Amino acid sequence: MFLDHVVHFISEPPQMAVDYWKKQGMHAALGGRHLNWGTHNALFYTKDSYIEWLAVEKPEVAESANHPLTELLLHDKTGFGTICLRTDSMAELNNRLNGEGFETSGVLDAERKTDSGELIQWKMLFIKEQVTDQLPYPFFIEWQESDEQRYESLRKRGAIVPANEELAIERLIFGVKNPETAKRKWLQILGGSLELPNCRIEFRHTEQKRERLEEVCFAQGEKRLSFEGGVYRLTEHLDV
Repeated sequence: MFLDHVVHFISEPPQMAVDYWKKQGMHAALGGRHLNWGTHNALFYTKDSYIEWLAVEKPEVAESANHPLTELLLHDKTGFGTICLRTDSMAELNNRLNGEGFETSGVLDAERKTDSGELIQWKMLFIKEQVTDQLPYPFFIEWQESDEQRYESLRKRGAIVPANEELAIERLIFGVKNPETAKRKWLQILGGSLELPNCRIEFRHTEQKRERLEEVCFAQGEKRLSFEGGVYRLTEHLDV
């Protein structure tokens, strides 16, 4: 299981995020539209994961979508929402979680259409829970292409440039009321380790009302950048 992406909710159109991050020397790109959810996004890729800046495009569709991620977006509005973990055995994961007492959404089909008209498809899995200020569980994705195929397509579309593949997300720091309780629950969900092959998950105590991801730390990330309610620790050579 790998970190696939961080979901960061924003209040402005995705093009704003693309423009802002390009000014920081980081190549971001428009993603596309989730027609059935009323949302659209911008994306920033690293060598093996990415940031998704997700916004509401059509409120009337989003409010009736009955989709876990859209419901969280409507609740939070801005800031880090949750994270997505990548698997190549979704059915097996679903069976394990159900066997350990978690109620899941079952495996869901998903898609988005890029601005060029390309249809991108994947499968998703959520652990059922109420949307509250408590820390949401991660959700899971299985792409319909291999990582190599997916990244080659992203290079051809210009969503990734060589500088993207020199960057990596090293740590995710979550702020919670009880770090030990959160750690035990996530260890169970992740199968026994918070050390993913491409990222480490950490928990710390917070006095904030809402328990959420608080910092996304890139490898050798020391420069602090606040954006739309989230904090990034960026790689030293970036001019921020």
